[in-house]
Amino acid sequence: MELNLKRPIAFFDLETTGLNISNDRVIEISILKVHPNGNKEQKTLRINPGIPVPPESTKIHGITDEDLKDKPFFKDVAKELGRFLAGCDLSGYNAIKFDIPVLMEEFLRCDTDFDLNNRHVVDVQNIFMKMEPRTLKGAYRFFCQKELEDAHSAEADTTATYEILKAQLDRYQGVDYEGREGIVEHPVVNDIKALHDFSMQQQFADLAGQIIYNADQAEVFNFGKHKGRTVEDVFSKDPSYYDWMMKGDFPLFTKKLITTIKLRMSGMGSVTLTNSKNK
Repeated sequence: MELNLKRPIAFFDLETTGLNISNDRVIEISILKVHPNGNKEQKTLRINPGIPVPPESTKIHGITDEDLKDKPFFKDVAKELGRFLAGCDLSGYNAIKFDIPVLMEEFLRCDTDFDLNNRHVVDVQNIFMKMEPRTLKGAYRFFCQKELEDAHSAEADTTATYEILKAQLDRYQGVDYEGREGIVEHPVVNDIKALHDFSMQQQFADLAGQIIYNADQAEVFNFGKHKGRTVEDVFSKDPSYYDWMMKGDFPLFTKKLITTIKLRMSGMGSVTLTNSKNK
């Protein structure tokens, strides 16, 4: 179905140096502007972020510092982009939570006015998530074509989960999946270890996701002012951070992990931690 438009709508996507809205920078923007008469205009620009592109980000989008060294800075193209987007509604995938805030930060850094007032924003991901709710009840309806009775009773929910997993194997076994690095595989197979590997969202080092593994399998903070830095680096340069965490409201498993890392740094082994809160 073609879009019923009263004014142009700009579909856009960003590639960035990372996922921190405040600190990371745009390195590529692509815009597809669709006019009410059906005409389309495409604009794609690569941008020098003025900061290094982390290797873990390059693994995702394939863009390196070398690719960007001769490209314009955002301030050099801000007015051009503003003119191209003038009078347009906006659309993207996860645009409300990420792409639009990042784009706004870039415009604000170079004092270029980009007003969101009187623009409509259509986030395609939110439509998808609302129409295909990622709840147990929604999954049961989608995969098993049945309504979940007594939802939120433990017995009904566990039985439904079992049935959903079996239905997922029927639906997805042998189906292509393209990962972040562009590798196509068939990860949904009737093997519990393989399903474990595929269903993990990130490589959590602790159970709460406060600390994750990076591409080099080093423990990295996933929160706060040191987010993205390795635990060892932070503890080496800011030893008080360990003490702050041990006294803070963190899970015991997380405290056990950071203590193990601290002992490992000093050449000692792991630790058995029973209760470190308020120590």
